[in-house]
Amino acid sequence: MCLGGKGSRSEVFLAHLSYFWIMSAFTTFFQSPIGLLEITGTDTSVHSILFVETERRPLAPQPASAGEIPATIKETMRQLNEYFEGKRLTFDLPLQPKGTDFQQHIWNLLLDIPYGVTTSYLEISKRYGDTKAIRAVGAANGSNPITIIIPCHRVIGSNGKLVGYGGDLWRKEWLLKHEMEHAPTPQGKLF
Repeated sequence: MCLGGKGSRSEVFLAHLSYFWIMSAFTTFFQSPIGLLEITGTDTSVHSILFVETERRPLAPQPASAGEIPATIKETMRQLNEYFEGKRLTFDLPLQPKGTDFQQHIWNLLLDIPYGVTTSYLEISKRYGDTKAIRAVGAANGSNPITIIIPCHRVIGSNGKLVGYGGDLWRKEWLLKHEMEHAPTPQGKLF
């Protein structure tokens, strides 16, 4: 059997799988000190955490799902609450963000950035193994669907300036200052 091609069995399967991923996900909301977060996931993983109101995302959020909040989503809300209280430095959650292989690779690199520490897009490109991929790294960083937990806010410009954040730059600044205040070892100036 040939894989691919318009209308093929594999294309229909992938479309069904994508529909199942969306339809089986649970959506709820978490009020953070810097705005309402929309959390989507299942009992087994977190799919997205996005700020509801941003300059890039002015559209209305998904409606909240009815029924019992899945255990993984409850745990996500608990850990986010601890983070905002300054009591949690790392997250321990099963993540399943939807993205390309390249995006997934970059998001995994972001998970290695310690709490209260910043790095540059160029540095992430070097860790990826291709300094010429800096724009693609920036685009992958900007399309991160699991804000805060996949810490794209810890990536700044090579010149030390705050640049690019899907949740708006004022939130990026707030998150970095929050982490600096609660880091076990002061890191000095973050940006």
